[in-house]
Amino acid sequence: MPRVAGIDHIVLRVSDLEKSREFYEYVLKFLGFKLLDEYADMVGWTNGKTRVWIAQADDEGRKHPYRFGDIGFHHYAFQLESRADVDALERHLKKKNIEIVDPADEYYEDYYAVFFLDPDGMKLEGMKYGEMKEKRAARRKKPAKKKAGRKRK
Repeated sequence: MPRVAGIDHIVLRVSDLEKSREFYEYVLKFLGFKLLDEYADMVGWTNGKTRVWIAQADDEGRKHPYRFGDIGFHHYAFQLESRADVDALERHLKKKNIEIVDPADEYYEDYYAVFFLDPDGMKLEGMKYGEMKEKRAARRKKPAKKKAGRKRK
């Protein structure tokens, strides 16, 4: 039986390709993505494992702006290496006044994230799950230091 090995790519339809290209280039470059390819109506980036594409919405699509809560895309989460990376992403977003809808914080037990919006209002997330659990496990694996015994005279 076939098994999914991972998610290869996501394609987001946008209302203004050039405006969104600037946004995604700024965010994705910071997250380690490089420009993969560019066409008249699409642009894609990759980090070597995942690809993110944006594509120009057609005339009919632009009549119906994205609305959070409609059927379809809810949000896309970028898994980061650490909570410190989540904080760094938030600082990077603030430099360009990108709208942060939920600031970097712990939203669930050991789930640290920042949520922000692209130019069309689509919600994106930078997150780290399980860092505190990983640190506790690492501490348990370290051998206990032996205390030096006092010598008697």
